[in-house]
Amino acid sequence: MSTTEKERETHVYMAKLAEQAERYEEMVESMKKVAKLGCEMTVEERNLLSVGYKNVIGARRASWRIMSSIEQKEESKGNEHNVKLIKGYRHKVEEELSKICGDILTIIDKHLIPSSTSGEATAASATANKDLPSTHPIRLGLALNFSVFYYEIMNSPERACHLAKQAFDEAIAELDTLSEESYKDSTLIMQLLRDNLTLWTSDLPEDGGEDNFKAEDSKPAAEAEWTKKTHITKLRTVKAPCGYVIYPESPQDTFPFAISIREFPGLHLYNSNTSD
Repeated sequence: MSTTEKERETHVYMAKLAEQAERYEEMVESMKKVAKLGCEMTVEERNLLSVGYKNVIGARRASWRIMSSIEQKEESKGNEHNVKLIKGYRHKVEEELSKICGDILTIIDKHLIPSSTSGEATAASATANKDLPSTHPIRLGLALNFSVFYYEIMNSPERACHLAKQAFDEAIAELDTLSEESYKDSTLIMQLLRDNLTLWTSDLPEDGGEDNFKAEDSKPAAEAEWTKKTHITKLRTVKAPCGYVIYPESPQDTFPFAISIREFPGLHLYNSNTSD
């Protein structure tokens, strides 16, 4: 085993150790060292890098949301001094987020893409929509996240609804071909697409906005077929720190997880046994 291979193995092991200890900053540092070795990353290594950055960013996003909520409450009370303090603290978190995002972009541009030989890493996004079936959880997850991006970041509920409805309807049409392996993940994301449509159409103007998308358009024609095929009867929505999560009302339903409806850009799964 060469010196580089030994070094790589050590960094990967330390990243896994840091993950188990929930020390995600150190996990990221270990995987950055792997990326800088100039070798193409394996799927496992890319996942470790992704998990590390996701958690480092996620902690700061959670902090930002909490501070924004407190800031709104202080503004409603007219506490200008406290509002000023909170804004300064929030800007600090925003700067940290910006630095972290710039960091991963640098790693991708300077190390991951140049060292990629198979083309898998660079072609993944471009080919996902073309090569993956409409029921594949990755394709559905991409549609879910992209629609949330339109709704929350671009402030375009019409586009968000169109994209979510198209992804849902296309998946419904191919539901019979859904593999057992991806059944739970796919139906979970399909449920979120449908629930987001219900949520988002309440914000649409009566004329459907610039894309003429009406509220009734969000009710897929295959609604009854969806319920029959997935055996999902009734769900309840519970507020959680990350957003809203969905749980099955009865244990016989085939929905063993809850998931953040409006989390962006990742899908966060929660065990259904989690307390309310």
